[in-house]
Amino acid sequence: QVQVVESGGGLVQAGGSLRLSCAASGRTFSSYTMGWFRQAPGKEREAVGAITVSGSSTYYADSVKGRFTISRDNAKNTVYLQMNSLKPEDTAVYYCAAKLRLGPFLEINNYSYWGKGTQVTVSS
Repeated sequence: QVQVVESGGGLVQAGGSLRLSCAASGRTFSSYTMGWFRQAPGKEREAVGAITVSGSSTYYADSVKGRFTISRDNAKNTVYLQMNSLKPEDTAVYYCAAKLRLGPFLEINNYSYWGKGTQVTVSS
């Protein structure tokens, strides 16, 4: 198992920036592709982006491409989500998860270990 804990959420004005952190336990952190997902009230959970094991490749949903950046520091067992030019529609609970299944990087069913989420609220 992998324990995942998100942090860094909060309230920010539209156009502002926020950085989320995802801390994972254990010495096997570097074995997993990691993804970020989000869920707004009344909506289904959707992919934000993902980063490969080494951090050499990243993948993003069209809705955040060019505004969000995912990075990882395996020495610190931490994945980051840098969010810039935030919009009110970015308001959601953001989740970090570890990918175990072979398949598309933005497919939610390919992720097995999930954090409890952190709230991001963007005011207009």
